[in-house]
Amino acid sequence: MRRGVYVWNSLPESVYQILTAVRRRLPAEAVFSGRTAAWLHGIDLPPCDPVDATVSKRCGISARAGLSLRRVELADGDVVSRHGMPVTSILRTLVDLSQQLTLVEAIAAMDAALQLRLVDEKGLRGLLHQRAGCMGVVRLRRVVELADPAAESPMESRLRALLILAGLPRPQVQVKVYDELGRFLGRPDLYYASHRLGIEYDGGTHRDRLVDDNRRQNRLTNAGIRLLRYTAADLLSRPDQIVGQVRCALGLPPA
Repeated sequence: MRRGVYVWNSLPESVYQILTAVRRRLPAEAVFSGRTAAWLHGIDLPPCDPVDATVSKRCGISARAGLSLRRVELADGDVVSRHGMPVTSILRTLVDLSQQLTLVEAIAAMDAALQLRLVDEKGLRGLLHQRAGCMGVVRLRRVVELADPAAESPMESRLRALLILAGLPRPQVQVKVYDELGRFLGRPDLYYASHRLGIEYDGGTHRDRLVDDNRRQNRLTNAGIRLLRYTAADLLSRPDQIVGQVRCALGLPPA
C-alpha cells in the first residue's frame, strides 16, 4: 500500500486501510488534519487526495507522495481520537479548513459540522473569541458568519454561498411555507420571502422523489411562489447564469 507496508490482496481497499498504512510511516506525534480529519469526524470531504497530516515544526520528516504535511504546534486540546486514529479536534479542523479550502467549500464544511451537531453556534462564537488576533481569524469569522445549520447538503450549501458571495441578499434556508389558510405548501431549499421566490438544488434524491417534488412545486406555484431549480451541472459549469437568473427574479439590476 505504501513503501514497506503490505496488506492481504484479497481485502477490499478502504479509506481506513489507506490511513492505517500512512499512519505506520509517520512519526508518533503526527496527527491527521484538514480534509482527512474532517472525514474522520463525519464530514463528506475527500480524505485521501492527498492525506492531510500535521506535525510539529521540529519534526524532521520530509514530504511524501500522496501526503500533505503542515508544520504547526498543536495544543493538547487540539488532538482527539477518531476511529482509533489521532486527529485534530473538530474546532481545530474547522480552523484549518477555513484556511485550506476555498471560501465556498469552507462554508459547506462548516454547514455540515453544524448540521451533524459536531459543533454548535455557541462553540463557534467561543472559537472566534479564542482565536482573536490569530492569523486567519478574519477568514474564519467570515466562514462562521455565512454558515447555516439548517443546510441539508453540501451542494445546497454551495448554491447558497454562490449567491451570497455574488452580492445577492442572504436567503432563508429550509423554510416551511404555508398558504393563507395555514396549509403546508412545501419547504424550498432557499427562500426569499419578500419576493416569494424559492430556489431548489436538484440532486439524485430529488429525482427519486419526482412525483412528490412535482406535486409540491404545483402547490407552491398555485400559491404564487416562483421556483428556480438547479443541478450540480449548473453549479459547476454555469454559476454566472445562476446568479444572473436569481438577480433578475429578485428585480435587481445587472451587476
